[in-house]
Amino acid sequence: MNWNKLLNSQRLGDARKDYDSFTHRSAFQRDFDRIIFSSAFRRMQDKTQVFPVPESDFVHNRLTHSLEVAMVGRSLGNLAGEFILNQEPELKKQHSMNMFGDIVAAAALAHDLGNPPFGHSGEDAIGDFFLKNSFIKDQFDLNDSQWKDFTNYEGNAHGFRLLCNHHPAEINSGMRLTFATLATFAKYPRPSVVDKQQLIDPNKKRTSAKKFSFFNSEAEAFTDVAKSTDLKQLSKGEKVWARHPLAFLVEAADNICYRIIDLEDGYKLGYLSLLEMEELLTPLLMRSFDAEIALQKYKAMNDAGEKVGYLRAKAINVLVYEVKTVFQENYKEIMNGDFDTELTDLIKSVDILEGPIKKSNIFLYNRKPVVEIELAGYQVISGLLEQFMQIHLEPKHMISKKLLTILPSQFRASDSDSNYCKIMRIVDFIARMTDGYALNLYRRLSGQSLPS
Repeated sequence: MNWNKLLNSQRLGDARKDYDSFTHRSAFQRDFDRIIFSSAFRRMQDKTQVFPVPESDFVHNRLTHSLEVAMVGRSLGNLAGEFILNQEPELKKQHSMNMFGDIVAAAALAHDLGNPPFGHSGEDAIGDFFLKNSFIKDQFDLNDSQWKDFTNYEGNAHGFRLLCNHHPAEINSGMRLTFATLATFAKYPRPSVVDKQQLIDPNKKRTSAKKFSFFNSEAEAFTDVAKSTDLKQLSKGEKVWARHPLAFLVEAADNICYRIIDLEDGYKLGYLSLLEMEELLTPLLMRSFDAEIALQKYKAMNDAGEKVGYLRAKAINVLVYEVKTVFQENYKEIMNGDFDTELTDLIKSVDILEGPIKKSNIFLYNRKPVVEIELAGYQVISGLLEQFMQIHLEPKHMISKKLLTILPSQFRASDSDSNYCKIMRIVDFIARMTDGYALNLYRRLSGQSLPS
């Protein structure tokens, strides 16, 4: 893989060559802006990150989490860009260090865009609904690959769908982001079904094989992205690719943020004490380049909230520079498409991040309010799918006709839609909802409340 292709600023669905010829704003900064002004991004303010938002204090939601991941991603991208330009100085004629940071920031900003209401619980609810109603596969004549899109529903693939096809009038274009940003967004550049025998190296363990980044409906669009950035092909059928090198930095930024910032939220809600936060994060502070000065500054602070915020900031800074080191050490293998491990699994502080910090994260994820939201969310999404799938399962039924009148026009099937597309439109409608809208609609349709 080479950077002249990997930094492709051409836009999906737009053939113009001089579209981004502005000196004050790069093509990749425009990607960032397009994402942040999108309705899909705004909806994340009402999507739970981990903890339900309390009345007494502020914790993160998907939107604030995504902003923070984007900022950490920008730092990682800039550090990587500086290294890459020193390794390949000929790139300096056309590219700057900040371009790398802008691409990672834009992709990181969008990394959770496709999460359905209630996060992973919502994903599970969608997948389980179709598994429990397996007759739908035969009734709608879906092939194995199409069926897997639903039974193994994936927020990452829904995110790519939103980015490149967010409205029926803009098929295969959507937000018209650059190929570089779309490729960097895809942590799992493969479809839901992969024939292992078609893989060039079928026995190689790959982090990018844990999930998938595009549905059947966006397979052609992703092929355009992969070919335009010249991603390394990992299968003979051209359906599986190696990650864009910058995708590793998006993943690392997300890992750093949720591991550290979830602890801060846990402290604000009273699940972790200041002493516990010190035990978890001071070891990272002591690995910073200015550890002694930082420790003196920390001890001089009187406010507990300020102390926790300082520990969080120092911890993230240490982890960012450790990730940069791992990226540099594995640069050649990354560029060859042979590296496929989470960067945070190889950092010096993995003993802390994946040891006591991970253990504390798991403790927080099992607190009663978190579990209750997951259980409630599962029921809400399952119930909404049960209701709205009637539109296609029993189209002549009176209830189906009434449900159709409240279904927004962009999610109604057209005569040219395949059966797969019809189902995907219903899933799209529910997956794009906020937590609050999904809950309120479910209550109204199930008779638990009435419209005001």
